[in-house]
Amino acid sequence: MNEYDSAKMLELLGEKSNFQTTENESEADLLVLNTCSIREKAQERVFHQVGRWKALKENNPNLKIAVGGCVASQEGEAISKRAPAVDIVFGPQTLHKLPDLYEESSQDGKRKLDITFPKIEKFDHFPEPKAEGPSAFVSVMEGCNKYCSFCVVPHTRGHEVSRPFDDILQEVTSLANQGVREINFLGQNVNNFKGEKDGEKSSLAELIRDAANIDNIDRLRFTTSHPFEFKDDLVDLYLDVPELVSHVHLPVQSGSDRILKLMRRRYTRKSYLDLVNRIRANRPDISFSSDFIVGFPGETEEDFQDTLDVIDSVKFDESFSFIYSPRPNTPAAKMEDDVSLDEKKERLNILQNKLNNYSSQIARKMVGTIEKCLVTDISKRNPGEFQARTENNRVVNFSSAKNFIGSFVDLEIVEAKPNSLRGKFTGGTIN
Repeated sequence: MNEYDSAKMLELLGEKSNFQTTENESEADLLVLNTCSIREKAQERVFHQVGRWKALKENNPNLKIAVGGCVASQEGEAISKRAPAVDIVFGPQTLHKLPDLYEESSQDGKRKLDITFPKIEKFDHFPEPKAEGPSAFVSVMEGCNKYCSFCVVPHTRGHEVSRPFDDILQEVTSLANQGVREINFLGQNVNNFKGEKDGEKSSLAELIRDAANIDNIDRLRFTTSHPFEFKDDLVDLYLDVPELVSHVHLPVQSGSDRILKLMRRRYTRKSYLDLVNRIRANRPDISFSSDFIVGFPGETEEDFQDTLDVIDSVKFDESFSFIYSPRPNTPAAKMEDDVSLDEKKERLNILQNKLNNYSSQIARKMVGTIEKCLVTDISKRNPGEFQARTENNRVVNFSSAKNFIGSFVDLEIVEAKPNSLRGKFTGGTIN
């Protein structure tokens, strides 16, 4: 979501204020920090970065520093009090106002603050979507109503608001006409999308079915789904919509029913595993990724073992795991944090080793297979090679005398590396 928002900020600043980007911070007239507050560490990095930028103002008094995103929404005026060098503070729902906030601050020299929640107004102010490659994010809804006890998102992004159905399809069509082949639908609780279509509420499943019929769109993903909202119509898509990839991110957070209840996740270990099995029944080759929180207040060794058991049951392909971090204005922050830091670190290490083991096993099993891959860019490590992605979101680097960026190619996986795969172009079908 932050990548999507950052891209839209760049487009707005370029279109409305004629800004151009620079690699040299000392040349900038405006420095923008788009922030995340999902963890305390990310929040503290905001103030460290602003502190580094403060010195640039001594050489350029006209420089403006803007802080946007979830930390801005969470902290508000406190950001300017803690970091006086900040001139503009704006939230995720008011990023479209950034060009005007910059102009106003430049004219009167005063700090500007707008962290209101004007629903989906910002989408009406975005320029026509511009493709930056063959894969693109498309935001379909914002906010969350789940109020999980550990999560600050409802306070920083607001309540759930879905974009109109036809507006999303229009954006997807525009991107497809510019060469985009893969769309990743975004939302904090994306599978609870209820955008209006012909005066009625629709669903993510309906949106995916219609998007799959758009010419040139050959892959569809969605992030991030909530297990509680994963309804039957979405499960059914894995039977008859081949454009929907064989990979789904399904955050479980914990494998313990007791901890899940404390987290307010609204599902049980059994219902989560039943969901995984129902999806797999429709798409046997599907892979799953997930999120895990280790050391949640009150987590016992038995609770932690329940989480490890879930990992053994599902065998996740890729996952994100973190030590619990108390966030402001959340119920969990008031709970007794009775798991020591040393214990949290040890459990995280055990959990990540298990996750990495399964991820490595999946990568090794892919060696020798032929994978249909979307060529996305030049390889980041070797400019003489290309980078592509498999359906299960694995990076594959390969050599080719011809530029296939934006095309699907068949690659034989010849090596599994720690963070990527190596492929060999087979000369197979190119789409």
